[in-house]
Amino acid sequence: MTTLPPCPKCQSELTYEDRGTLTCPECGHEWQTSGEASGEAESGALVVRDANGTILQDGDTVSVIKDLKARNSSDVVKVGTKVKNIKLVEGDHNIDCKVPGIGPMGLKSEYVKKVTE
Repeated sequence: MTTLPPCPKCQSELTYEDRGTLTCPECGHEWQTSGEASGEAESGALVVRDANGTILQDGDTVSVIKDLKARNSSDVVKVGTKVKNIKLVEGDHNIDCKVPGIGPMGLKSEYVKKVTE
């Protein structure tokens, strides 16, 4: 069994690996394993992946893969809704965007997939 490195944010030893990403259960920090070709883990850049594991970037267009109810509203973001020009942020809802017909909203990356144009 290999020993995983401690969390670079809080130094917790309880890290685990999930689909090529190391995760800290104490602070929620995620980072790439050293085997990844991407240099983003070393630079400390935010790495956000969609439901298919594709890396998202600011300005991408994504499609919603599940009906999502808007909090404190009766509005629903339907499956297949395309959201353009996303902005990646830290936190539970790691995508800030403007959903057509609803307005500004925070989305979780596991409910979207990247759209190739």
